[in-house]
Amino acid sequence: MTSSLFDSDGGSGAAPLAVRMRPRTIEEFVGQSHALSQGGPLRRLLDTDASASRSSVILWGPPGTGKTTLAQLMARAGSAKFVELSAITAGIKDVRDVITEAQNNQSMFGMATVLFVDEVHRFNKTQQDALLPGVENGWVTLVAATTENPSFSVISPLLSRSLLITLHSLNNDDISKLLDRAVSDERGLRKEVSLSDDARGMLIRLAGGDARRALTVLEASAAVTTQLGATEITEEHVSLASDHNVVRYDKAGDQHYDVVSAFIKSVRGSDADAALHYLARMLEAGEDPRFIARRLLILASEDIGLADNSMLSLAQAAAQTVAFIGMPEARITLGHVTIAMALAPKSNAAYVAMDAAIADVRTKDIGAVPPHLRDSHYARAGDLGHGVGYIYPHELPEGVAAQQYLPDALATARYYNSTGRGFEATTKTLWERIRGLLGRD
Repeated sequence: MTSSLFDSDGGSGAAPLAVRMRPRTIEEFVGQSHALSQGGPLRRLLDTDASASRSSVILWGPPGTGKTTLAQLMARAGSAKFVELSAITAGIKDVRDVITEAQNNQSMFGMATVLFVDEVHRFNKTQQDALLPGVENGWVTLVAATTENPSFSVISPLLSRSLLITLHSLNNDDISKLLDRAVSDERGLRKEVSLSDDARGMLIRLAGGDARRALTVLEASAAVTTQLGATEITEEHVSLASDHNVVRYDKAGDQHYDVVSAFIKSVRGSDADAALHYLARMLEAGEDPRFIARRLLILASEDIGLADNSMLSLAQAAAQTVAFIGMPEARITLGHVTIAMALAPKSNAAYVAMDAAIADVRTKDIGAVPPHLRDSHYARAGDLGHGVGYIYPHELPEGVAAQQYLPDALATARYYNSTGRGFEATTKTLWERIRGLLGRD
């Protein structure tokens, strides 16, 4: 358990760079504009004296998005005592001791307490229940941080008594701003080293939206730079400091498109090892895993299609999983699906069929909808011949009616041609039989 009334210098020079650069005011805070804009839920709490505000908060978001800092800023807003508990090490006794002390400070000295519980999802139900008296009676303002969905990891009584705020990973501009500030600020590197553009780009990729990670790797890179007698941090220094190879990968440039192209073509070509290599290159370079999941969704229909219909469902499940859990765990899901799709039988028949149908619609005389297929659910439709002669397939033993479905102008068109690979071996036989029943051989 740690507590403080906030020293004025923002921390010791011996502390890690990420601690020294922790924002002291809301103006220094970077990111989370959706919650910190004027009138936003967090801004209202931070602009309100903690002694007058009893709104407890659950902050849900990835690591390095500012959860601890926001809790400290809430305490500072009303000169409140800040107490931090880690759900990894704290128990019920620790919780009760904090609440008792907070109750005494409030009654004897009029001092408010902000209790920050990190990784609250690690508390079991009994431990979370122990927080309720302090929250209900206003003895503490609880700020609970979690990286897991609170709907599944936080008990309902705490949820109903707290304001839930979702935090997002920092974007590239946010991380760049933090890096530049850390290089120049007196609390940081004090301009003793500079940062090359390439090194900044690599640090942004390695950060993955995590401010703490960005500053940690920056500090290690600066140490390497100094040890080598240089004054500018380069990609090579970052690589040495982070044990990451310099991955040439510009999200807006040729490397991005080349690697993604190689990834897709490797899966299409059924080379699981090559596909995993390019997947690793993208992830290590900081590519958005959701982008990769979207590419796999496209590939499931474009290159596998009816040869294995399960791949589309698998890709969809992967996209949802990646969005839910984020990195670094998302790499496992993406690897799983990449291997499965590389090994799956391949068919682009659905893709080719759809494009062929679209090409005809765009360039040919497509004719009119046959009268017997037109809508007949209105008065006098039959007088126009609409629906007349339509054969209801369910009334036939085979469930297939030998009637014309395509317009006259395209009566002989054929779009779907099964490859016979994988499940399409069954599809091919089925489609040929149906075409025979339709009289379209």
